[in-house]
Amino acid sequence: MGEVDIGFVEECERWRLQSRFFPSKVGGEPAWLDLKNVPGAEDVQCGTCGDPCVFLCQVYAPYFANDATFHRTIFVFVCKKSECCKENYGGNLKVIREQLGRKNEFYPFDAPEEREDWRPDLTIDKWTKTCHVCGLSAPSKCAKCREVSYCCKSHQVIDWKTGHKEICNDPSKKLESPHKFLFSELELITESENSEDSEEEVDEVEREKREMEKFKLMVKTGKAGTLQSEKDVDGDLMKMVEDEDEVFTEFRNRVDKHPDQVLRYDRGGSPLYISAHNQPESIPKCEECGGDRQFEFQIMPQLLNYLGSSEDVKDLDWGVLAIFTCKNSCIPKSGYCSEFIWKQDIVGSKKSLSIKNS
Repeated sequence: MGEVDIGFVEECERWRLQSRFFPSKVGGEPAWLDLKNVPGAEDVQCGTCGDPCVFLCQVYAPYFANDATFHRTIFVFVCKKSECCKENYGGNLKVIREQLGRKNEFYPFDAPEEREDWRPDLTIDKWTKTCHVCGLSAPSKCAKCREVSYCCKSHQVIDWKTGHKEICNDPSKKLESPHKFLFSELELITESENSEDSEEEVDEVEREKREMEKFKLMVKTGKAGTLQSEKDVDGDLMKMVEDEDEVFTEFRNRVDKHPDQVLRYDRGGSPLYISAHNQPESIPKCEECGGDRQFEFQIMPQLLNYLGSSEDVKDLDWGVLAIFTCKNSCIPKSGYCSEFIWKQDIVGSKKSLSIKNS
């Protein structure tokens, strides 16, 4: 078993989450790495509704195999609409990869200094216009005030209905940032997962039995999902659980050691799947260079607990979100490129397994 880094979220000063400090973070607007070549609405378009997906999180993941990947960030987006969140379907999720050499046109050669007044001029506004709602590239402006920009018509409508109508043409009123449409903004920090089992040795048969009893109780109390009917509990779902108890037990055993983890990073390793079902048979080749992709990190269901109010996340659900990226981390032709994400759910569940609250 290789070394795995696990991620947690915590609050911090907002200035620490700006592009100049190369953050890993959840929610708010993306802190773009490349300040000139910013993805637009069409680059993160939901496969169901066609609207742009909303920024979920980003992971700063330098790859020191060559200078071109000295700075490297992976961005994940998700559509918030209920009709787009379907079981074991990843069309409402998008992944973008950006990277820069150590010597580039945006940032100093040396590491940033961790203080608020360090290089405040390193902002995206110097290079391009971004959407006031979501932070994507914004080709249009409000026709009335000409003060704010938007990536698409739908986000202009959202902004108008959520406050811009009241402040349009009134420069004395400050624009809200981050926009209330976005998820709660938090820092994403990582640490090494301790591979040593510090718990007392427990008979494996008893351990598996205990974990299965936990899951059955979660099903019966609704914590593992809003099931379609009682028949699901007694029939297909429970049969599926019993068939895959080894996979689920391994998932629980690993997660229980650090129950608040929202991310697992293991570049070149393997995902920690939650189910024996719906695992990818093959991973698509890199769309930029045609080379192989490999697993890089996964987003855990616990992240749903930190995204904001229940209204913000009521329609979102996942068991595991596994991100696969170009093995060679090839240089994107346009400054950024798409990568592959696989969504795995627990079959028969419409609401995610909340490990943290179990």
